[in-house]
Amino acid sequence: MAKTSTYLNFSCETEAAFLFYKSVFKTEFSGKGLLRYGDMGESPQMRISDKQKKMVLHVELPIAGGHVLMGSDALESLGFNIAFGNNIYINLETDTRQETKRLYDALSKEGKVIMPLADMFWGAYFGTCTDKFGVNWMFNCPEPLK
Repeated sequence: MAKTSTYLNFSCETEAAFLFYKSVFKTEFSGKGLLRYGDMGESPQMRISDKQKKMVLHVELPIAGGHVLMGSDALESLGFNIAFGNNIYINLETDTRQETKRLYDALSKEGKVIMPLADMFWGAYFGTCTDKFGVNWMFNCPEPLK
């Protein structure tokens, strides 16, 4: 089933922020809990320090009415520069790769491709863009490659 969530990027404060939100909404992290950069394993394309390996790569917290708050530490060494406005994404989790591509193509037209759609190590078809109005979008389709 398709769903929409809100994705927040922080500069090394994700764990503190999400522990706070968890206490406010009185819910538990879903999925694998706090997934850290170190959980990805080594990659020659992405070198990170031991300190960065402890930072949050991804976390999900159901908050209200089926809405899920997601987040990560956006590391400067990976090209992120957090500023008010670029730290929030609307995340679309679609049912099919075809629908993901359709939405991605439409929203990135006249906008900016941040990360082209591609198969990711967590098993999803994923990409990000900023639309022509400056709104940030994430696309995550769990449909496997056929």
